[in-house]
Amino acid sequence: MLKHLQEKNRSLSIYDITDTRFSKFGRVLPKENFEDAITYLSEKTEVPNDGNKYIAHDSDFLDFITTETPYQDVFGNMKLQFGYVNGHNQKLNSLEYHKSSEINIAASSFVLLLGLVEDITNNTYQSSNLTAFYIPKGTVFEIYPRTLHFSPCEVNKTGFKCGVILPYSTNMSFIQSKTLKQNEDRLLFKTNKWLLAHEEHQTFITKGAHKGIQGINYKINY
Repeated sequence: MLKHLQEKNRSLSIYDITDTRFSKFGRVLPKENFEDAITYLSEKTEVPNDGNKYIAHDSDFLDFITTETPYQDVFGNMKLQFGYVNGHNQKLNSLEYHKSSEINIAASSFVLLLGLVEDITNNTYQSSNLTAFYIPKGTVFEIYPRTLHFSPCEVNKTGFKCGVILPYSTNMSFIQSKTLKQNEDRLLFKTNKWLLAHEEHQTFITKGAHKGIQGINYKINY
């Protein structure tokens, strides 16, 4: 699959998540510690017919988890939300970051576009700085704080399924900074969510997202 995607997307370098280039964005976690989550996402959640469906916290998902220990090994005993994003997406569109780690659980294969906050200048990010990674089904990984990321990109017509574990309340409420103490405040979009949108992604821009991504709005072809 990776070779096929590389041939279909010659303008964008795509690497396997096991490539050493991933180490500055996150780390792969032991799959065997998250088998219950993979089962829940695979069997109990659905892919919508169009677009993405994001659930910040699914109490049934949390109840299905047999132990929170492998999650707390990452988050250090914080209250967590167990959510997921399923859907159909092929484009970059936006980039977000959190000031906390995030655990992603690949219940299907997909491609993820990643970048670093350090490459944002004056609230502007050049999409040419992104690195794309192929995530095989069953992979569990941590995204480090302040790593730029957004929706997975599907690699087949059935769409994608991805578990999203974050500190509780992340992404749950819209935030508008009334006092701009620093330039970064313009990017605050939801709780623990700083966001830059590409000009082509009007859905978020009309909701107040900062138009801060310049360059190609990459599309993953398959």
